[in-house]
Amino acid sequence: MPRAVYVLALGIFAMVTSEFVVAGLMPQMADGLDATIPEIGYLITAFAAAMAFGGPVLTVAVLKMRQKSALMVLFGIFLAGNVLAALAPDYRTMLVARVLTGIASQAFFGVSISLGSRITRPEVRGRAVAVVLNGLMLGTLLGLPFATVVGEHLGWRAAFWAITALTVLAALATLAFVPHTDGEAEEAGGGLRQEVGAFRSPRLWLVMITSTFTIGATFSAFSYLNPILTKVTGFSTGTVPLLLIAYGAATVIGNTVVGRLADRRALPVLVVGLALNLTFLVGFALFAQLTVPAVLFMLGVGLVGVTMNPALITRVQRASNARPLVNTVHSSFITLGVIIATSVGGPAIDAHGLRAPLWIGAGLAVLGLGTLLPDLLHRRTADRSGADDAAEPARLDDQPAERSTQPV
Repeated sequence: MPRAVYVLALGIFAMVTSEFVVAGLMPQMADGLDATIPEIGYLITAFAAAMAFGGPVLTVAVLKMRQKSALMVLFGIFLAGNVLAALAPDYRTMLVARVLTGIASQAFFGVSISLGSRITRPEVRGRAVAVVLNGLMLGTLLGLPFATVVGEHLGWRAAFWAITALTVLAALATLAFVPHTDGEAEEAGGGLRQEVGAFRSPRLWLVMITSTFTIGATFSAFSYLNPILTKVTGFSTGTVPLLLIAYGAATVIGNTVVGRLADRRALPVLVVGLALNLTFLVGFALFAQLTVPAVLFMLGVGLVGVTMNPALITRVQRASNARPLVNTVHSSFITLGVIIATSVGGPAIDAHGLRAPLWIGAGLAVLGLGTLLPDLLHRRTADRSGADDAAEPARLDDQPAERSTQPV
């Protein structure tokens, strides 16, 4: 695996740590910004909304740049937003900062995944995507608990300053070790019309909607883990970082496994993953007041939740291509799941208590399974006719992979 793939993961690690830090410091930020827990939860929603709707716009703006140069521009925008968050004197300023960092993060994800796919062989692109996305998982395993500990002992602003330092380190590593790929200026930039042409495929939209429900189901629980574990299960505030480390370890394990299976078994992995996530979310909702079951179900959600990303990305790239705009728009659909989870979760907590987001997550997992039915039926038909189960690898050219009709 090229060294640059791991450097791309470091950049995603920095941005994911910033994205998740609010979930780990909800009580502290609520006190510091004179806001309620649901209002702090809306900061997660704002970050996600900025990713979903602003990320593709920013991606279009950097589309004609070399991808390495685009990454450096995105680092700069993200860094400015994160500094603003560290200095925010009130809730409104923090809201602006979260929007700015969200937009930059989404575009960075899209360009990084595209570049990671471009510099690796087609037969291992699912594994390469998993390595890049390990930045996301490690953000949960190490970044979030680290930021939470820093925030609890030095104040929540110190957590954002720590993320700022991490971002500078990731930018310098990218500058030093990520290459400009051959012919990239002509191919990666491409024409906007050619990039947009990929979205003519109806199947691509359905595949991306699967991602929305899959990630939304997980974030319904993850976004409110801190208050659920402290106020319902009864853990102390100091114990939460340790539980988040365990949750993050589960995501790293799950991501590694899914990454190795995604190249040839993306559809079965998603079916099993969503079914298990549904089971874990229901169990968590029913037994959140009991320490051992609550922890086990929480770890289960970590194991089969966001870890589905390599399989989700593989399906999208095979339904279309592996270029920056497709990856960014797909990331927007993923982020839309976060928006749904957090925007519905806040009012649900006010009306029905802290277990409500877990039930919402279970409902989203059911909807995710429903979106897989057309491909499952197609696969059954193909199996009966003796069709080859293997899907073609993702392509990097300008045209959507219209000839790829096999479900993956």
